Amino acid sequence: MPSGSIYVPQDEKFKGASPQNLYETFWFAGRKNRLRVRAAVGVAGFIAGYYLAYQMGLDNPFAAGVLLAAAAALVDLLIAWRSHERTAVWRGKRRGEVRTGRLLRRGLARHGYRVMNGRAIPGEASIDHLVIGPGGVWIVDNEAWEPDTHIARYGERLFFDEKFGTSVAKGLIGAATSMAGLLSRETGITVTITPVLAIHGGKIDSRGGVLTGEGLTVSYPRKVARWIRSEPTAELTAEQIELLSRTAARILRRMM
Repeated sequence: MPSGSIYVPQDEKFKGASPQNLYETFWFAGRKNRLRVRAAVGVAGFIAGYYLAYQMGLDNPFAAGVLLAAAAALVDLLIAWRSHERTAVWRGKRRGEVRTGRLLRRGLARHGYRVMNGRAIPGEASIDHLVIGPGGVWIVDNEAWEPDTHIARYGERLFFDEKFGTSVAKGLIGAATSMAGLLSRETGITVTITPVLAIHGGKIDSRGGVLTGEGLTVSYPRKVARWIRSEPTAELTAEQIELLSRTAARILRRMM
C-alpha cells in the first residue's frame, strides 16, 4: 500500500509510487490471471453449449459449444474492460467534465434542457455544468475517487469511506445558492438550484447509483441525466428557460 506498514518492509519498487501508478502496476500484473479465468469461462461455456445443443437434438452441438464459449469469454472481457475504464478519470486518462458533459447533452437536450459547460460566478465559485430545463435548474460538478472508495449515506449524512461529505456538500450548496440568487435577481424568476456531484470511480451504496444527503446528490455520471428528468424541482416554460439560459450565458464567466 502507498502508506506502507510498520510490520512489513516496503518494497523498493513501490516506494513513492502514486495510487494511480500502483493501480496500473497491479492491473497489468494481473493480466495472466485474468486470461486464465477467461479461458476457464470459455471452457465452461463450451461445455454448457455442447450439452444443451445435444439435449435439444441440434445437428451441430460442437458449433453451439464454440458460440457459447466465445460469448462467455466476450462477456468476461467486457466486464474487465468496464472495470478498468471506470478508473480512467481517476488515473488522469480522461477528463471527467468532458465525459459528463457529453452524457448530459445526450440525455437531456432532446427533452428541452440546456446544458452549459465550464462556467464561473464572477469572483466566486466555478462549476462544471449548469443545466436549465422544464424541471428546474441544476449545477453538476465532477470528482474522481479511488476505485474502492465507499460512498454511503447514514441518516442524512454522506460519507466517503470514513470522511464526512459535509465539506464537499457545503461547497456545492454554496455555489448553487450564489448562482440561484444571481439568476433570480437578473431575470425576476425565482430560481432554486439543486447541486449534483458526478462521481468518477468509487462505489455508491445505492442500487440506483444515486444518493442524496446534506442537500447534495451524488451519482454516477451515466445516471445524472435520467435522475434530473425524474426529479423535477420546478415547472419552467420555454420562455423562462430561454431567459435563464441567455442570462446565464451573459453573466457567468466561461472557464478556459
